[in-house]
Amino acid sequence: MSVSKVAIVTAAGKGMGAAIARELAAGDYTVSLLSVSEAAVELAEELGGIGMSGSVTNPADLATLVQRTTDAFGRIDAVVNNTGHPPKGPLLDISDEDWHTGLDLAVLNVVRMARLVTPIMQATGGGAIVNISTFAAYEPDPGFPVSASLRAALGSFAKLYADTYAADGIRMNNVLPGFIESYPVDEKTVARIPMGRSGSVEEIAKTVAFLLSAGAGYITGQNIKVDGGITRSV
Repeated sequence: MSVSKVAIVTAAGKGMGAAIARELAAGDYTVSLLSVSEAAVELAEELGGIGMSGSVTNPADLATLVQRTTDAFGRIDAVVNNTGHPPKGPLLDISDEDWHTGLDLAVLNVVRMARLVTPIMQATGGGAIVNISTFAAYEPDPGFPVSASLRAALGSFAKLYADTYAADGIRMNNVLPGFIESYPVDEKTVARIPMGRSGSVEEIAKTVAFLLSAGAGYITGQNIKVDGGITRSV
C-alpha cells in the first residue's frame, strides 16, 4: 500500500491515545495502533489504518507492531509512545515489582520502541517521536510517585536520544499533560489549576500533532507542559 506518512500510536484504544490517533488520521497520517484491548483494532478500522492488541510492556508486541506497520506501509514517519498509568501508593509501600512495572511502562517502552524504529527512520530520511509523560516529572506529586520518578528519567533519555539522532533528522520530545478529562478530577484538584478545569484529550492531541509536524522541525529534546498552569516551576 502506498501512503504519504505513517504514524504508530500506542495505548490508542481510548482517552488521549484514541484522540491522538483521530487527530493524526484527520491530517496527513495513516495510523498503526496498539492497545491492550481490541479497541485499537476497531479504531484503526474506522480510521483506515491497522491495529493490534498488545502491551507496550511486551517487547515482542512492540516488535510485531513495527513489523506489521512496515510490512503494510513500507515506512514509519512518526511514533507516539502513550501508556497507561504506572502503579500508585504511599512512597515506601510501593513494591519492587510495581517499580519494575513502572519502568517498563514509563521508560523501557520508549527505549525499546526507539531501538526498533530508529533504523527505519534513518533509512527514509528522518522522523519524529513524541512520548506522553506527566506534569509531575519535574514537579513531583505524591499522588504519582512511580510516574513522577521514572518520567524524570524519561526526560533525560529523550534529551540524550534527541542529541544523538538530530543529525539523522529524527526528533524526540515529551508532552507533559496535567489533569486531563479522561480521568475524573475532584474539586480540590481543579482548584489547584489556574485555568480552573481539566484539559481535553483533543488539546493533548493537537499539541502532539504539532510536535510531529514540520512546523515543529526545530524543536527536539524538549518537555512541553500542557497542564493548565498547575506546575509552579519556570
